[in-house]
Amino acid sequence: MALAAAIREAESEESVRCVVITGAGRAFCSGQDLAELAESYRKDEPIDLERRLREMYNPIIVCIRAMEKPVVAAVNGVAAGAGCSLALACDLRIAAESASFMEAFINVGLVPDCASTFMLPRLVGISTAMELAFTGRRVSAPEALQIGLVNQVVPDSELTTETTNLAQKLASLPTRAIGLTKRALNAAWTSDLAAQLEYEARLQTSATQTHDHREGLDAFLNKRRPVFLGH
Repeated sequence: MALAAAIREAESEESVRCVVITGAGRAFCSGQDLAELAESYRKDEPIDLERRLREMYNPIIVCIRAMEKPVVAAVNGVAAGAGCSLALACDLRIAAESASFMEAFINVGLVPDCASTFMLPRLVGISTAMELAFTGRRVSAPEALQIGLVNQVVPDSELTTETTNLAQKLASLPTRAIGLTKRALNAAWTSDLAAQLEYEARLQTSATQTHDHREGLDAFLNKRRPVFLGH
């Protein structure tokens, strides 16, 4: 998939210090092509969704979560099904006022995939996650902000500008420190207190060995603005 290739390229390219994912048309992403799925059943050649998830979609989610760079979803329209999952997998979400989110799987008798069952309850709590997954109802951008599904909602006309501003801000920060912080936050989901304290201590050792740590310290002591290089 082109998206998977682009994400892997962004991950490996040292000059890339923030990644933005957005939709090319009116929707952010509407998920699986249901017409294609129905046609496969009609021909008695059903698409192997399990294999497709394992080989095509799941690697994208894993790459986004493991990438030690900030990943921002600029949700410009409907994010439904796997498209909703993709947005949830990103580190931050900024939504246009006209955007909406749907855990639409239940509407066609399917189970949320692409890590929706992992990310959704961690963002909105188990009770709200159950409701959204069970009903498949549409969540407007304002409601998404209220329940913690997105970080920011902006007028449609300002989505590109506001996303660019956010991406530039993130890209100007110590990228290695962001990556290590992301690693720690990911680990915290399956860690206990003692293990997390130990992990933080080890990561802090890595952070102290970066150029940006020394630059930030020098800038603080000399009362100047730091210039972080991302390493």
